[in-house]
Amino acid sequence: MTIGEFARASRLSAKALRRYDELGLLTPARVDAYTGYRYYAGAQVERARLVAWLRRIGMPLVEVRDVCALHGTDPGAAARTVRAYWARVEAETAARRDLAASLVDRLGGPTDMTTTMTTTHARPYGLRSAALSERGRVRETNQDRAHAGPRLLAVADGYGAAGERAATAALAEIEALLPAPDRAGDLLNALEDGVRRADAAVGAAAPGSGTTLTAGVWTGERLALAHVGDGRAYLLRGGGLRRLTRDHTVVQERVEAGELDPAEAAAHPDRALLLRALDGAGGSPVPDLGLYEGRPGDRWLLCTDGLSAVVPEAELHGVLAAGSGPEDTVRALAALALAEADGRGGPDNVSCVVADVV
Repeated sequence: MTIGEFARASRLSAKALRRYDELGLLTPARVDAYTGYRYYAGAQVERARLVAWLRRIGMPLVEVRDVCALHGTDPGAAARTVRAYWARVEAETAARRDLAASLVDRLGGPTDMTTTMTTTHARPYGLRSAALSERGRVRETNQDRAHAGPRLLAVADGYGAAGERAATAALAEIEALLPAPDRAGDLLNALEDGVRRADAAVGAAAPGSGTTLTAGVWTGERLALAHVGDGRAYLLRGGGLRRLTRDHTVVQERVEAGELDPAEAAAHPDRALLLRALDGAGGSPVPDLGLYEGRPGDRWLLCTDGLSAVVPEAELHGVLAAGSGPEDTVRALAALALAEADGRGGPDNVSCVVADVV
């Protein structure tokens, strides 16, 4: 089949087919050596349609490639992968739904949306939390900062000659938000403004240096999260661990474009090259914002890449689900990153915050 015929049969444009060829998702059956024209086999239509359907539900290319690889050998595993992806989409949609409801309420719109989309409790829940920050075994100083309190959870990873001052200045601005507004829309606006002020404070306190920042403010029912850089936030609920943040790094963008797989990204020499950070250099970075409902038994983890870059997610999951209190859990997590027996040896500063909804 010519590329035009194949495009019509698969419902994919010729431009998309060329892109998927470059990414190894849909390699033509034959390419003319003289003209470079692509030809496809009829047997490839089913795979092409699968790619089209997966892209239609918004699945990133790297996950599309995984599903296609599984489809030929283990259709059940392919179905489970799609199901897991859609569960993430629904969870993210629920977070946006709560924000939309709060905006309707704030703007004075009809009350139906607010009543049907928000959950009220007889009384607010609290957080039992702990923070730990370690220098590690290689770095001469600790440029990380971590905070755990009844309303605020935060980690910052400073870099440059004055990285510790950068991280301290950023956290001070976020701490200044308290007491923060309870209404979701107001709270997220306050968090975004706080990140903007933190960026300016970093520029004033530590010119030429910078920091990442991942911070959550607890309302008694929800955690409002702001994120810039390659720190991470996770939610443990019902035994399952879900990552809430996206790394703002060059390597992560290449993963999402399908140019690297996650295993290659984990060992890539440029994995710490940031696309967003607080450095006060002008053009304040826009944080990723999220709003997440909390339930009794939930456990939040915020950490710098000194933990997440050296300890596999499965091991983080095991420690978080072990049932120990927050204080013992942060010590156990740091110990994983510092362990010399596993060849890790704490190459970076290690900071983490663990908070339980009670």
